Amino acid sequence: MDILNLLKDTKTILNGHFKLSSGLHSDTYIQCAQVLKYPEYAELLGKSLSEKFAEKPDYIVSPALGGLIIGHEVARAFNIPFLFTERNKEGQMELRRNFYIEENKKVIIIEDVITTGKSTLEVYETLKEFNPQIIGFGCIVNRSKKEKLNNLPIKSLLEIEAKTYEPDNCPLCKKNIPIIKPGSRQNTK
Repeated sequence: MDILNLLKDTKTILNGHFKLSSGLHSDTYIQCAQVLKYPEYAELLGKSLSEKFAEKPDYIVSPALGGLIIGHEVARAFNIPFLFTERNKEGQMELRRNFYIEENKKVIIIEDVITTGKSTLEVYETLKEFNPQIIGFGCIVNRSKKEKLNNLPIKSLLEIEAKTYEPDNCPLCKKNIPIIKPGSRQNTK
């Protein structure tokens, strides 16, 4: 499967001036909801991502909202339970809905896109209380330029090098190009 062309054909990769969930600005935005809205593509991407891991986990855990569909599809490919974290009123990630992980169970954390790794690491921190064995992290698109987070591997279907800028140093802002905030997470930056 040609992931790049699939993402382009479904208008998942956008070009312009974007405010990312991290607060950074970028000339490229990856809106995986565009490809994941097609069940057959979601299933194919989930199966392809599951094949990147040599070891079968006991659980897949994803952050809501972006990781929900791809996390579920990876869990389906492994035929294991899928759990997700949510933000509480204070904005902290937590497992809710009576979700729990038995001690020493193997877990893979799945995201749609990893840029800074902030949400992914928040999920990692949330799971620590359960003492799991985190195998690694997976995503459809890795735009972080990193191969690891917390010394654990990042497995992705596609790596994209997109420019990111601090808001105070953004050349797109200096050109007065209107900024778009297409992500699901609200921030104050």
